[in-house]
Order: sequence, then C-alpha cells, then structure tokens
Amino acid sequence: MTRLLHRALKTPPMAVSAEGITFTDAGGKTYIDACGGAAVSCLGHGHPDVLAAIHRQADQVAYAHTGFFTTEAAEGLGERLVADAPEGISHAYLVSGGSEAVEAALKMARQYFAEKGETQRRHVIARRQSYHGNTLGALAVGGNEWRRAQFRPLLMEAHHIAPCYAYREQRQTESDAEYAVRAAGELEAKIEELGAENVIAFVAEPVVGATAGAVPPVADYFKRIREICDRNGILLILDEVMCGMGRTGTLHACEQEGIAPDLMTIAKGLGGGYQPIGAVLLNEKIHDAFAQGSGFFQHGHTYMGHPMAAAAALAVQEVIARDDLLANVRAMGAYLRERLEDAFGQHANVGDVRGRGLFQAIELVADRETKAPFDPAAKLNKHIKAQAMERGLMVYPMGGTIDGVHGDHVLLAPPFVVGREDVDTIVARLSDAVDAALAEVAA
Repeated sequence: MTRLLHRALKTPPMAVSAEGITFTDAGGKTYIDACGGAAVSCLGHGHPDVLAAIHRQADQVAYAHTGFFTTEAAEGLGERLVADAPEGISHAYLVSGGSEAVEAALKMARQYFAEKGETQRRHVIARRQSYHGNTLGALAVGGNEWRRAQFRPLLMEAHHIAPCYAYREQRQTESDAEYAVRAAGELEAKIEELGAENVIAFVAEPVVGATAGAVPPVADYFKRIREICDRNGILLILDEVMCGMGRTGTLHACEQEGIAPDLMTIAKGLGGGYQPIGAVLLNEKIHDAFAQGSGFFQHGHTYMGHPMAAAAALAVQEVIARDDLLANVRAMGAYLRERLEDAFGQHANVGDVRGRGLFQAIELVADRETKAPFDPAAKLNKHIKAQAMERGLMVYPMGGTIDGVHGDHVLLAPPFVVGREDVDTIVARLSDAVDAALAEVAA
C-alpha cells in the first residue's frame, strides 16, 4: 500500500542506498545507474565533497527568501555559471528545475520585448519532437504530441517546425550540409508566415533528449539558426536542461555548434541530483532592458535561489572542473559509442546508434531496410525497461520517438565518473535486455 501518487500508479522498488554508479533496493539487489535517472546524476551518488557542502550550508543558512536576502551560496553559483557561460551571458536566474527554467525563459523573452515597447510580439516557435518540460508553458512549446494531447485546451499558442533528425528526415540524396540548409529553412519560412515583428523567440535543444533519444544536429544547422534569428530580430532560447552541463563532452552543448544563445536553460547536471535546481542564463542585452526599464523581472518562485541547492550545485561544478571529468566524458563517451556499435551496429532491430559524449541512444526498428517502427501497442520500450531492471540495469527507454506515437529508443546517460569496465557491463546487460524484450514482443 502507498499514499503516494506514483507516475504509473504502481509502487516502484524501494531504494535504500546509492553509492557511485549503483543503487541498492530494499531486497539487497543492486542496479547500475546507466541513465543518471534522467541524465541527472552526473557525479554518481554519495559524493563526499557535495555532501559536505550541503552539510555546511545547512549549518549556516538553510533557506532565505529572495525577496529579503541573497546568500553567499547563490551569489557564488551565479559567478561560476556566468564565468563558464557562452559569450554574451551576463547573469544567471536560479530556479528549482528544468520546467521552471523554461517557463522563466519564455517570460524573460516576452518581457524583454515589452520593455522595448514591442508589445505586439507573441509567437514562440519550437520544433516537433522536442521536450521542454511538463508545466503548461513548457509543454506548449514542447513538440511531443503524446504529452500535449490531453492538455491541449490549456496550452498557449506555439508553432512547431521539423526537427533536425537526420536518421528519419534526411533524404538519401542530401548531404549533411544540404539537409542543414533545408531543416533550418523551415524556421525562416515560419517566421515569414507569422511576420518577424510578431515573433518572440525560437526554442530548441542542441541535442534532443527524452523524446527522440540523443539526436544531434548536422553540419552548420545551428549556425544557420543563429543567423536567421539575428537577421529577423528574434531571440534564440537553447534548452540544455538535459544535454548541457558537460553531458555531451563540453560544458555547454552549444559550444560544439560554435554559437551562443540569448537565453539558455540548464538543470539536471547542474546539481547532479543532490538538490533540486535549475537556472536560466541570460544575455546582457536582456538584463539591461530590464535594468533600464521597469527595474525588475516580473516572475518568481518561493524556492528560487535556494541556498542549499546552490551550495550543492556549486560543489558539483567545482568537482567536475577540479577532477577534469569532462575529459572522462569524452573518453568514455567514445568508448560507449564503440561498444554500442559493436553490440547493435548490425543488429536486425536497431536502426541507429547516435549521440554525443555520455549521451547516447539506440533507436529500435522492426525493419532495418525500411526503418519501419514496431507497433506502438507492443510497448517495446516498456519491455526493455523491465528486462533491464531485472538484470540490474537502469536505462531510459521511451516510445513515440518518431511522431509522439510511433518508434522506440533507449537513452543512456551514465555518470561522468563511469569507467571502461562499467561501460562493458552496461552494454552487455542492455544487449541481453533488448533481445529478451524483442522475444517477448514477438511471442
């Protein structure tokens, strides 16, 4: 019996301890955390330096409402985030998670133009098969139809263009460069349709996470997106809640695209799961519009800038830098890709192996030649999760990969401290789980 409303109205196993990259349940069974929960636990579990920072902060100031005080922990984290941020970022706005960060970024973008007197701007453009959070504003700009469907009457208007999803959308006759031109061109066309003077922002994940499974852009797609936004006078909001803070091998995923956003949302790997935290990183021009206008940002949450969350996140970021863990992300990411290619590169029911750094995925198909997906009614992704858990492996399978209904993928996002033997075990257990799940579906 439980008095908690669980995600699937079914009580999951009881976690009683976690250390390094493993969990232990109440029955004593251990599980390798190969997905960081949801690409969250970048340092693994029980890191002594982070726990010590949380204890120190609890002894000093556990909570201070930002309407009255700031704290050394919050100020220190802000300094660190801006120092490490892409060019032009001048300030950080601390919240409690990714959905909150996206909501705040949308409001910042709208208020920026309102402060400038451009109050007619109301349109936000995003991409199909994107995920930006579960609050109503974030869900509205997200492009996953399954998540949006029953809440559509409550959602604000948002517009969606095609994703940059080479495995599914690139034509056989197209080079990467040609596909990038065509995919980015959809933004240009949508802006022209709506009128540039009416558009607030374009929102995108540099590497698409939960809904499509570690889908990276191709060629100069994001450079073209940046140029289109600049030429039309609209803001570029990059959602790095899942793919950012080192997950793809650089601190910010957009570094690999050679661009900087006007607004960036971060969370998950920011605090590594040790405390709930997220942030919006904002360009100086946005801050200055507020400072020279109304003098405040019309938004806020009770727990924003929480000192214990800030202390934990600052400690996480200091450990990552001190221990040069991004080098391990790159090295182990390359090894993980190699092992996935070995196990699934010629697998009859795996159409694509993709990702960057320790953010990798496989896409399942019923037919490699036609790329036909499995029947959604088979719930292959759920079978894979169950089989993986049975083998002591936590992975992140999802359905609706292609259009919110069809397609299955498995996302991997192990902690940055993962080693070669861990990777070998992860891939071996995943391979067994996939084959067992496929056998169940075929039965």
